[in-house]
Amino acid sequence: MENSKIIIGYLIYLPIVIVLTIYVSKMLFKNGKLFMIDIFKGKEDIATATNKLFEIGFYLINIGWAMLILKISYYSSNGMNYQTLIEILSKKIGGFSIYLGVMLFINLYLFFRGRRISRQQSSNNENQIQNH
Repeated sequence: MENSKIIIGYLIYLPIVIVLTIYVSKMLFKNGKLFMIDIFKGKEDIATATNKLFEIGFYLINIGWAMLILKISYYSSNGMNYQTLIEILSKKIGGFSIYLGVMLFINLYLFFRGRRISRQQSSNNENQIQNH
């Protein structure tokens, strides 16, 4: 009976973390494309390609992590009840959500950092042109 509850847990956990990862990724990289276009100074083709590569990397890292932490372990002489299963799932999904939020902010930081560096290089190039 305990194994069937663990399988139910997997059937609940996997779709939730995969859909959550897809949703966060779509929102991040839909809006991140604007940063990429700015970073690559309006070159939309290279910005779109780079953004897509980052999106694929985001999927691989986050779905990979979700799979890595998939295992549900519970040992008790009384067996697992549904309350315990829900508590385990809330910890796993909640922990994954926090991790996904951290990954989102790391990506935002990288977008802003790339934009700042791109703008600094542009202003340095303008200053060099004016000085000559």
